[in-house]
Amino acid sequence: MKARTLNMTTGSPLKLLTRFSLPLLIGNLFQQAYNLADSIIVGRLVGANALAAVGATASVTFLFFSVSAGIGNGSGIVTSQLFGAGDEDKVKTAISNSAYLMFGSALLMGLLAFLAAPHVLRFLGTPQEILPDAVLYMRTSSVGVPLIGVYNYSSSMQRALGDSKTPLIFLIVACVLNVFMDLLFVYVFHMGVFGAALATVIAQFISGVGCLTYAIRCNPYFKLKREHFAFNRRITWSAVRIGMPLALQWSLIAVSTTALQRFVNSFGASAVAAFTATTRIEQLVQQPYGSLGMALSTYAGQNFGAGRLDRVRTGLRDSVFAAAAFSAVMLIIMQIFGDEIISAFIREEEVVRMGARALRLTSCFYFFLGVIYVTRGTLNGIGDALFALINGVVEMICRIFLPTLLVLLPGVGVWGIWWTAGLTWLISAVFCCLRYFAWRRKTFGKGGGASKTAEGTA
Repeated sequence: MKARTLNMTTGSPLKLLTRFSLPLLIGNLFQQAYNLADSIIVGRLVGANALAAVGATASVTFLFFSVSAGIGNGSGIVTSQLFGAGDEDKVKTAISNSAYLMFGSALLMGLLAFLAAPHVLRFLGTPQEILPDAVLYMRTSSVGVPLIGVYNYSSSMQRALGDSKTPLIFLIVACVLNVFMDLLFVYVFHMGVFGAALATVIAQFISGVGCLTYAIRCNPYFKLKREHFAFNRRITWSAVRIGMPLALQWSLIAVSTTALQRFVNSFGASAVAAFTATTRIEQLVQQPYGSLGMALSTYAGQNFGAGRLDRVRTGLRDSVFAAAAFSAVMLIIMQIFGDEIISAFIREEEVVRMGARALRLTSCFYFFLGVIYVTRGTLNGIGDALFALINGVVEMICRIFLPTLLVLLPGVGVWGIWWTAGLTWLISAVFCCLRYFAWRRKTFGKGGGASKTAEGTA
């Protein structure tokens, strides 16, 4: 049972997190290559309006995807806690019950997104010249939600067991296919934004089928018997209890980014294109933070399940130092090479100048973004369901009200878009730290000594 799994309850926390997060990082970078391929190919070969159409759907699509994503993460956390506790049969039951939850939610949210696409995009004030392409791109992506769910399910279950390498292999395959089909559909067949969305859906579905097939054939925990497929109310409720606050968190964040998108749309197509380009770049920058956060979620879940609470604290501490070092490097790169980075996405000089200045602004706040990911990953791993909802509310309030306040300041104007992003990261990071320190005081006492040491609870 030790094959293709990683027990993170013993050994050096930093080494374990590095070993687990590196495949996640590589995989996340390849996953972002989907978005980069769409943006660069559409922006360079079709034009700025097509790029703006793709970008205008991002926050809305995320809103509908967040429910199934939250359920998936909740299922993964429950599975990792059971794995850390050494309960083999319950791990297998969690794997089967997670499938019911994840595929059911993916079907429902994909259907809702398809039906709501034109109405939501009009409500957001999407510029008329990009609206038809935006609706087409969002609807095509929505049809693919259940198909993409195959990969999300198989990868989340394997990561919960400590296997971050297998999902990486199939994600790399998907990325290569995505770039090839992007060029084929957009450049050769002239299918525009529809071709870009279709390429992503097909590539992720192929990787999902391959990843799930491999897991069933090779991972012992996927060797399920009939009794493992029985509905388990306790495991399902645990996954929902942890997953729904995560889903609500991301839904609230999505609502707030959707509100911010409406603010962006009010400045015209050039601002939308610049915002799309900077968002794609920042999504790429976020991948090391996100990978570390995902690793911490599994790490904290396994150690929490095993009762090794002191290791949870050590893992977070080491991760904060790693995030600080990476933030410093990215700050320097964005300050020096901002123009060149934006130029990879778009040719129009006005958009390049705007995007480069925006990158130099938001890069000053990258460290706070890293703090959000590592503390949130830790708190998710220990099952702090309430915090996820609190975090979502904080980010929603910031993204809705900060633009309104910032635009009143002389000289801010369009730059309120990116000031909002940076200040939202700062404020959210403060709330994440407050929540973590409250848990640490409760768990370890005011003096910092563990009320339950790793040795005492093993």
